[in-house]
Amino acid sequence: MFNTVQEAFNHYRNASLEDIETRAGEIRGTIENDPEADVTKLNIEIEGLNQAKENIKEKEQEQVEQRSYNPITGQQFKTQDVPKENIFGSDEYRSAFFKTMLGQELSNVEQRTFNHAMDLQKTEHRADEFTSSSNASAVIPEQTLNEVIRRARTQGGLLANVRSFNMPTKIRIPISTPQERAEWHTEGAYVEADKAVTTAVSFEANEIIKIFSISVKAKTMSISAFESYLVEELTNCVVEAIEYALINGTGKNQGQGILTGITWDKSNSLTLTGKYTDFTQALGMLARGYAQNAKFAMSNATLYNQVYGVMDANQRPIFIQDAQRENVGYIFGKPVIIDDNIEDGTILLGDFNYIGYNLPQGIMLESSRESSFRSGLIDYRAMAVADTRVLVDEAFVKLTGETASVSS
Repeated sequence: MFNTVQEAFNHYRNASLEDIETRAGEIRGTIENDPEADVTKLNIEIEGLNQAKENIKEKEQEQVEQRSYNPITGQQFKTQDVPKENIFGSDEYRSAFFKTMLGQELSNVEQRTFNHAMDLQKTEHRADEFTSSSNASAVIPEQTLNEVIRRARTQGGLLANVRSFNMPTKIRIPISTPQERAEWHTEGAYVEADKAVTTAVSFEANEIIKIFSISVKAKTMSISAFESYLVEELTNCVVEAIEYALINGTGKNQGQGILTGITWDKSNSLTLTGKYTDFTQALGMLARGYAQNAKFAMSNATLYNQVYGVMDANQRPIFIQDAQRENVGYIFGKPVIIDDNIEDGTILLGDFNYIGYNLPQGIMLESSRESSFRSGLIDYRAMAVADTRVLVDEAFVKLTGETASVSS
């Protein structure tokens, strides 16, 4: 044990970065698992380790600067700096990431950027949630992830209408409801503290893993071409897994879906009879505050087989097509969402801002060339920690065909 940070620094100043990281990991484990640990002394040692680590990096930088000195001009060769902020969203990291995955050679700044990003990834424990992750996995660039989400949202379906989170797992997140509004206040009057918010959600860490392969000739692909291919693959596997879970997820080692996560009974569900009053009754069953932003959601088959021909009391169709195609259409002024993950004969009505998905670590990708010798393929494994949750049960009503069960 060290009494001062200086003592710890002097002890570790000539150690390797690997030894420093190993010792730091041991200390973190002791603090987390040993209730009798001397946390004060261990924190002193941690600070000494951090200072020793910075000292090593400064020496390495000095060596780089010495190598970049031009004796003819007496000046330093210009070296491009590693991005200081939002490194995972930088152009340098994007280029380094895709070149690494393609097995292409990196420039000096790309290599330094990628190394720094991997250090950050380790510090932020981005890969810790993955039980099967190797040290070679890397977070996909923010630009690519944003394009995957954008592509998924433009495809329609429930994902484009729910709330998205980027929060740590197993932390209770308060959710405001229409009933939790601000109050009028008389000047000078005593203001009481708000009551504790009882509506909250806690997301779990469920793994989504997808393995896909591409020819070793991909090494000659351009970054933009490989990125387009990757966006397509991730949209078709990771995002579709989230979309399915939003509706049908069991909540066991996967997200919780709206059909399985809510207890359906006579207070929040009714049977479809083919009359327009089914839909007016459903709107009337919505709890106060959730009707304003409510939408209907159903499969394409349900819309055209069970809804399209329903007429109101004046023999006008209740479904009105959207002439500008901004939405599929409307039922009594409420937008209709088409999502074929909803079973045929079932219609959901509610404010879909009260169901959400969490993607706390982004999406990680790793490559393997072990099988390329025989198969001529490079294997890629996409991994994401994600969860889906119903945030407020009373925000939804279900209409079910006569052949289906009212309860789930």
